[in-house]
Amino acid sequence: MSEAFTEEKPKKTKREKALVIVESPAKSKTIKKILGDGYQIEASFGHVRNLPENILGFDVHNGFKPTYVVIPEKKKVVSKLNELAKRSDKIYLASDPDREGEAIAWHVRELLDVDDKKVFRIEFNEITPKAVKYAVEHYRQIDMDKVKAQQTRQILDKLVGYKLSPVLWKQLGNYHLSAGRVQSVALRMICEREEEIEAFIPKEYWTVHVLMNKDGKEFEAEVSKYKNKKIDINNEEEANKVKEYLLSPNCEYKVEKVTKKETSRKPTAPFITSTLQRAASSKLGFGVSKTMQVAQKLYEGIEIDGNPVGLITYMRTDSVRISDDAHQMAKDFIVANYGEEYYPSSTNIYVKGKQNVQDAHEAIRPSYPERTPESIKQFLTPDQYKLYKLIWDKFMSSQMAPAKIANKSVDIQAGDYSLRAGTSKILFDGFLKLYNDAEDDEKESDAKIPDLNEGDKVDCKEVNPKQHFTQPPPRYNEASLVKALEEQGIGRPSTYATIITVIQTRKYVEKRDKALAPTLLGKTVCKQLVSQFADIMDYKFTAGMEEKLDMIADKKAVWNTVLQDFYTPFMLEVNSVMKTAQKVVIESDKVCPKCGRKMLVRTSRYGNQFLGCSGYPECKTIISLDNITELESSSESENPETEKTEAVTEKCEKCGGEMVLKTGPYGKYFECTECKERKRYIRSTGVKCPKCADGEIVEKKSKSGKVFYGCNKYPDCDFALWDEPTGEKCPQCGELIIRRTTKTGVVEACSNRKCNYKKSVNPEQD
Repeated sequence: MSEAFTEEKPKKTKREKALVIVESPAKSKTIKKILGDGYQIEASFGHVRNLPENILGFDVHNGFKPTYVVIPEKKKVVSKLNELAKRSDKIYLASDPDREGEAIAWHVRELLDVDDKKVFRIEFNEITPKAVKYAVEHYRQIDMDKVKAQQTRQILDKLVGYKLSPVLWKQLGNYHLSAGRVQSVALRMICEREEEIEAFIPKEYWTVHVLMNKDGKEFEAEVSKYKNKKIDINNEEEANKVKEYLLSPNCEYKVEKVTKKETSRKPTAPFITSTLQRAASSKLGFGVSKTMQVAQKLYEGIEIDGNPVGLITYMRTDSVRISDDAHQMAKDFIVANYGEEYYPSSTNIYVKGKQNVQDAHEAIRPSYPERTPESIKQFLTPDQYKLYKLIWDKFMSSQMAPAKIANKSVDIQAGDYSLRAGTSKILFDGFLKLYNDAEDDEKESDAKIPDLNEGDKVDCKEVNPKQHFTQPPPRYNEASLVKALEEQGIGRPSTYATIITVIQTRKYVEKRDKALAPTLLGKTVCKQLVSQFADIMDYKFTAGMEEKLDMIADKKAVWNTVLQDFYTPFMLEVNSVMKTAQKVVIESDKVCPKCGRKMLVRTSRYGNQFLGCSGYPECKTIISLDNITELESSSESENPETEKTEAVTEKCEKCGGEMVLKTGPYGKYFECTECKERKRYIRSTGVKCPKCADGEIVEKKSKSGKVFYGCNKYPDCDFALWDEPTGEKCPQCGELIIRRTTKTGVVEACSNRKCNYKKSVNPEQD
């Protein structure tokens, strides 16, 4: 009898559990959908550790060794991550693909009480199945050189802020003032532009335009030369002499030269952070901060047909590089949808001239070119659609064929004077079919010039001199300031939004007709810093420090050596200034409406700015600083208390009459045109009250003068916040998100104190 045969059952293999730690919970759904059930996705909600708030937090006598502490609001987050990490076989740190993200990954790893052998760093430029899965398969160790570069930036910024701010406190008597390494230089740019504008003297000049006729077809030409030299017409008398000559019976107009030229106009590179911010400002009217917030959501993922989809690549980048896959996807789409003639003979490759580009990144582009803006419009908010369309159009146009343009110019001789007329016509639109990348969105000339040949005579119908004046340089707006910062090499893609937000939050800069103008306080702070700390406020010095940070990341410099080289001369300068610092009075150009003495910028104990009479305590007149630009000085008006009036749709609650918005010495208020009933002006945030769902959240002031935000249905609804709500909902608990400025930058946090959601508006601090 044969031996009994027993089949051996295969052993069950244990399924590995993996934990993926991201920065933002908004990415979790998108990445979870891609990786499946074997992976748990959790968020660190940005940084989990930071330098302590009330001290420097690093030892300047021991190689600048930092001491980090867990951010109080993140203790529960850290505890949860540790619990999950201990139950996981592998932990993937998937924070953003930049230096700040590298530092966040390192801080998380330092706090995880697990074996380092099972902790890995992964990064992806876009949240797509291919990119995320590739990242998991090609994990790496944390790049400590990038971490040291970020750490150096953080220490530099805190060092400058902690050492320069006391100088301002002593000189200006305001303990709410602060100085920043990069923001102060941006403030200098704005102040210097304002000085140029104030010192500008307009210069008069004239142009002379001639309406001509050839066989019943009219066209216009402009006088360009006199006796073959460029003409300058400086006043009306000179312009009339030209007009008189051109209208004289003996003046004949003869075509001297006709030039026809066909040119090719190539597309420009896809967006990087700065060019996206500028285009969104000029074409969409978006502020820099808003642009980055909307782009962040497009990157992290939008629900489309029930599935979260990351629509664009990482939006903080200064690289114009495009992956081979992206080139191929763009080519396939262009050829299939527009025709082969719209794709260039060779692929468009872009290279940025700056040496310090972080080329591990790509340019900003759609993750899926086949997802056209129109095809997903129903899933996007209006702002998301506008920005996605801008990014999609720009990227696809950057991969298309050049436009072909026919240019035609005609030179006409009229005695001693030469005139020129020109026109252009698009022969083949090429990339212009999707996007005109001229900064001012200029269009090709549609002027028509009749067919003319050399020697043809034309008739003069009218001569029109036009007066002009040279214009001062415009104030910076958010977009042009970003461009200027980038050109000077100041800051990095992830810092621009915070720079602009902080200088406005500190009341150094205010918006006037969408432009950035320095306040009296901002001008004074800038003047003090520039006169006393020339190096810190120098453009080249600041840009050079950015280059040193790049060198640290590239293993070409030692981080604490860079800090020591900065610290020694810096502290000598600070100590010298502190010994001789005298109190500075900020004198405005306004006079007291009661006694006629100069008004000074003063600060309350709560940090609020106002104008106070220099005759205090004899004269106790005060004026709201918020309304300083709307008040008339006594040198400009006989009645310095004149109020500015503005029509509004508000109705009087007492008699039903029309109300007007007035600005008086103490701020804005409503007044009825009929019964003169007055009502306090209240600024609305435009955010619906989450408690009663009927009122709106408006700006209010406490008895102590501190600003807070509450429901306008009070006392029926007592909902209130200390910080202004953004209108967004917390992705973690659904409560309102509020924005506040801290010592380390501007952050957005959940208004629910029990919720630990918090993120930097701009993760890289300056």
